[in-house]
Amino acid sequence: MDVELRQLRCLVAIVDEGGFTDAAIALGVSQAAVSRNLASLERALGVRLLRRTSREVTPTGTGQRVLAHARRVLGEVDDLVREAASGHERLRVGYAWAALGRHTKAFQRRWTEAHAGTDLQLVRVNSPTAGLAEGACDLSVVRRPLEDRRFDTALVGLERRLCALADDDPLARRRSVRLADLAGRTLLVDRRTGTTTPELWPPDTRPATEETHDVDDWLTVIATGRCVGMTAEATAHQYPRPGVVYRPVRDAEPIAVRLAWWRDDPHPATQAAVELLTALYRGD
Repeated sequence: MDVELRQLRCLVAIVDEGGFTDAAIALGVSQAAVSRNLASLERALGVRLLRRTSREVTPTGTGQRVLAHARRVLGEVDDLVREAASGHERLRVGYAWAALGRHTKAFQRRWTEAHAGTDLQLVRVNSPTAGLAEGACDLSVVRRPLEDRRFDTALVGLERRLCALADDDPLARRRSVRLADLAGRTLLVDRRTGTTTPELWPPDTRPATEETHDVDDWLTVIATGRCVGMTAEATAHQYPRPGVVYRPVRDAEPIAVRLAWWRDDPHPATQAAVELLTALYRGD
């Protein structure tokens, strides 16, 4: 026999209220219903949970342990209900490395002004969907195509590709660089979430690569001069770092910035977020 939430609620109410009569009042049911639920819970578990006398009702030793578990289960269920109910009151936007670059602050402020009833939260999750597949966010900022048909996307803007260099690197003295300037260097990449791969270069001039999985580690290694990096313009705005400079790569295609969401369960504020970000990237 399965244990049901109503049985656990009755057990907790009996103990908290001190008896069956007050538990029935607190739960808004009959005293007979409280008794039936407790009896069915004891049958399902095969143990006695309460000691009953003419003066009081107290948990048995086993009842104390079951009661502690019941409180945790009911608390988690209440949290689940609140989480589901708050979906329209909160918009979580995930990102893997950089959020929205120079538009991040404006997005946050303009969202609050226009949608005061929906709390905006930015969440960093270093995964290919920036937390969307993991359930960590309602929308995600992605900078490479999502092939998963479970998700829809909308293009909101374009960002320049920048090269990240140690500040004493000879290329750091230039105002911009070309792909060919990096062909003989070691490129530090994140293959899970990054926007840069050796395929940006012709086959005979592709740089060597090393891998990383975190933007802080990426910047730390680049600052040593051992590797260089290439990234979206947003990274330079979100992660300025002493010892690292960013230079535009003038012959590399820009990076498309998209918002992604679950195709079968879009957040009610999805279209509003797409429109606001599109306007910000346009410069409106």
